[in-house]
Amino acid sequence: MTGQTPPLALYVHWPFCVSKCPYCDFNSHVRERVDQEAWRAAMLADLAHEAGLLPGRTLGSIFFGGGTPSLMPPETVAAVIDAAERAWGLEPGVEITLEANPSSVEAARFADLAAAGVNRVSLGLQALDDQALRFLGRAHDVTEGLGALDTAQRHFGRVSFDLIYARPGQTQAQWEAELARALSFGTEHLSLYQLTIEPGTRFATLFEKGELAAFDPDAAADLFEATRALTAAAGLPAYEVSNHARPGAESRHNLTYWRYGDYAGIGPGAHGRRTGHATVRHKKPENWMSAVERNGHGTQIEDALPGHDRAVEALVMGLRLAEGVDLARIPDAPIDAAALERVIALGLIAREGARLRVTDAGMPVLEAILREVVAA
Repeated sequence: MTGQTPPLALYVHWPFCVSKCPYCDFNSHVRERVDQEAWRAAMLADLAHEAGLLPGRTLGSIFFGGGTPSLMPPETVAAVIDAAERAWGLEPGVEITLEANPSSVEAARFADLAAAGVNRVSLGLQALDDQALRFLGRAHDVTEGLGALDTAQRHFGRVSFDLIYARPGQTQAQWEAELARALSFGTEHLSLYQLTIEPGTRFATLFEKGELAAFDPDAAADLFEATRALTAAAGLPAYEVSNHARPGAESRHNLTYWRYGDYAGIGPGAHGRRTGHATVRHKKPENWMSAVERNGHGTQIEDALPGHDRAVEALVMGLRLAEGVDLARIPDAPIDAAALERVIALGLIAREGARLRVTDAGMPVLEAILREVVAA
């Protein structure tokens, strides 16, 4: 990759869940008690290791994610932010996001987390319908979720939440009404995902048993187009295939991923990309802790990525964005030239100088375009 070095991003993975989760495999990470001082010290050691490998950089964003990061002690959040600032320095207007479930227990901690330095929260509302929330396996109901959203808007300058659509039996009229209600809350950012049936999930099991039908692809495409039209009309256009924001309110952290910038990952299970290397931390909390005590960091895998692999990743990530990808930043971009010309002729990709971007017509079939054009 070429060009100016952009600000660094830091991903902090807090592994612990407070209850069994239908979406991830962190059920083994439920803990009734955690030695907070030991965990804070280990997180800071892991951070110091990454800082030593990425000198002279500044941070544009910090993202606290993982199991239930909103239940991290505010003292730990503040300590990580302080250590990151001392190690790298923070860009003006640095974005510090915390992922949270919309429960009253977690919302009660928002004031302390804001005081610790968090300035943006991402809430997993997922639906504005109680029956849908039960289907999705969520513990909160709509009333509790909207209460958490109200609390978040009082304590954080920037708020985002997510919804899942194309749920079984959902009509376009139902989704448009739900989305209109979501837009009425006035947040600056929405993440809107179509329900997918991923291997190993509860939904995949139901599908295999014939108890869950796949959503009709044509109907899903109609919902996708309606979503983009409604959000654009409300002043939150799509800047990525599933993410919508007021201009200037895009997620800085996620833009680092999609623009293929460097990000350091610390904490159990955290992934990172830095200076052409892919890093993975030990996933099991106790194994990560042991590695930190033994080596001063929790890295399990650190691989130098071949130039071809980096170029593929940069293309796949960049073409998700409305702005597209600048091929001048990707030497020897692995593109099937004939396939690209076919897709351009169909109006699914636009070429503007050295920049390629997927058009509005192409976004609903993005995955197919990537398989066709990117010569992996």
